Amino acid sequence: MGQPVRDYLLTLCVTAAVTYLLTGPVRKFAIAVGAMPAIRARDVHREPTPRLGGIAMFGGLCAGLIVADHLYNLKSVFELSNEPRALLSGAALIWLIGVLDDKFEIDALIKLGGQMIAAAVMVIQGLTILWLPIPGVGTVALTQWQGTLLTVALVVITINAVNFVDGLDGLAAGMVCIASAAFFLYAYRLWMGYGIEAAAPATLFAAILMGMCLGFLPHNMHPARIFMGDSGSMLIGLVLAAGAISITGQVDPDNMQIFGSERGATHAMLPVFIPLVLPLTIIAIPAADLVLAIVRRTWNGQSPFAADRGHLHHRLLEIGHSHSRAVLIMYFWSALIAFGAVAYSVHSASMWIVFVIIASSAVGLALLLMPRFTPRAPHWANRFVPPRYRHRAAEETSSPSYEEKPALVTSGAQQGAADAQMGEEAAERAPVAVGVSGVNGATAIGARSRFPDRRSIDSSR
Repeated sequence: MGQPVRDYLLTLCVTAAVTYLLTGPVRKFAIAVGAMPAIRARDVHREPTPRLGGIAMFGGLCAGLIVADHLYNLKSVFELSNEPRALLSGAALIWLIGVLDDKFEIDALIKLGGQMIAAAVMVIQGLTILWLPIPGVGTVALTQWQGTLLTVALVVITINAVNFVDGLDGLAAGMVCIASAAFFLYAYRLWMGYGIEAAAPATLFAAILMGMCLGFLPHNMHPARIFMGDSGSMLIGLVLAAGAISITGQVDPDNMQIFGSERGATHAMLPVFIPLVLPLTIIAIPAADLVLAIVRRTWNGQSPFAADRGHLHHRLLEIGHSHSRAVLIMYFWSALIAFGAVAYSVHSASMWIVFVIIASSAVGLALLLMPRFTPRAPHWANRFVPPRYRHRAAEETSSPSYEEKPALVTSGAQQGAADAQMGEEAAERAPVAVGVSGVNGATAIGARSRFPDRRSIDSSR
């Protein structure tokens, strides 16, 4: 069992390394070709930021598949199944559509048509839903048209769910990484625990998807130096959907003889099998955001594809959460739902899992209701944490004493001069205006800055 784990870990590391190394040159290329749209009303960043991060992620996907094809324990996936080739074909098509959208802003209906065509390409090559496990009935075989329609619907829903949630730095990549980690544990258990070879492609897809997200996250965390754009969000959404289709519609529950019968296997797999058909546990937060956005826009008489600032992450910012905290809260809920579903599928009869999920949900609700709460580190850890998490008492002891501070200004003229100087310093500390051109984080070849540009608008660089 250890050898396949090492092969998966090697595939993940290669995918992450290639994605990470390609993101820097891709960022320079995006700046050179002008793939930096102007600030829109719904955006939360303050400076134009290059897109096209999906180019690096697609390079990582190709590298992961090539490495896996040459590993002893994983090459059988390519020999016994055509699913990796189907995934690569659909991913290449959706990636190309995303690149064109990042540069030229193509119409939403054209993107929807491209998503359906990419799903159809995967169906033609064998990556489709063949049957469904229905509780109380067992395995229900689907006709060719039923399987095709269900597969296309699942791919389109997943792609748009991930695309809708891509609104904050590091949010989409982190949430998909968490979902793919939980998905990997579930798929690996089916393959190695029950000896089901049909679960091997989904396990490989999850490992590669984790590598793509982990390699891109260092460049995409707040403040982001590059965005994945539609070329990246639609790509990782398709890979996630491909894994769900592979393990849901092509793994026969009757092969798990440990449950005794097909109906017993179906009931035992119910906690995760049914949600994977319409992935409401693996990407529950993006799916909920997608449904709420469609209802909200339709209710207001707008197109379901019209962009707005009503997404869940926008609402977290509106109630007072910082950018980083809003992202971490979304990470928390994604991990709770995804790993909770996997844990419940393993031990569905254990009540302690339900209690842990309920307790964790209470903690999450408490975090949502305390947007202004800032945790403080212990006194011994003050020198190891950022200044905003330190105790003020410790900072005051390290500040100059009253005798060392300059004398107070008493005259009116001197007081006015001091006020004017303070006004100028406050103006320099003001945030950069939205209309200021530039590249978020750093120049194309310069070092990354963790703070926004604090120069005044009229000052020259």
